[in-house]
Amino acid sequence: MTEVLLFHHAQGLTQGVRAFADDLRAGGHIVHTPDLFDGRTFQSIDEGIAYIGEIGFDEMRERGVLVADELPPELVYAGFSFGVLPAQKLAQIRPGARGALLFYSCLPITGEWAFGPWPDGVAVQIHGMENDSIFVGEGDIDSAREIVEKVEDAELFLYPGDQHYFADSSLPSYDAEATALLTIRVLEFLDRV
Repeated sequence: MTEVLLFHHAQGLTQGVRAFADDLRAGGHIVHTPDLFDGRTFQSIDEGIAYIGEIGFDEMRERGVLVADELPPELVYAGFSFGVLPAQKLAQIRPGARGALLFYSCLPITGEWAFGPWPDGVAVQIHGMENDSIFVGEGDIDSAREIVEKVEDAELFLYPGDQHYFADSSLPSYDAEATALLTIRVLEFLDRV
């Protein structure tokens, strides 16, 4: 059994994010799904990003980081897109992390956007679609490749397609086949970390 802190994407804590967490729970894991938007969900990524912009990206990321203070340090940190911001920061800076699961997004481990180098002994999986205009087009895939190149226990999984939120079953972007494979890989990861 692994304990996971899972952060939602810019459309909020949707039913699809909750369903994904339930799938991990069904695999025998404890999954925390904090709602950084206080119950708000959005119909589009742009609406969610606008809301995050109103609050402030740094403030919103730090809301997620503070959630971890209530939990034990031996966690796997997971995030969907925007949720990668707090998840990756915690995996890199909070002592005791067991791993990181980064979905549709990835930050560099060098340069101005980095939280610093990847910590030794923290496994990581990164998942995205090979033609996602955000994951590929905005350079997240380059950050993912940097991590895979420099970190001993790092994996990058690319799925056919061009959807961003492909593992959220409550959204039109959902891809059941890709999500099934992603879920298998995630459960295997959680069983070994």
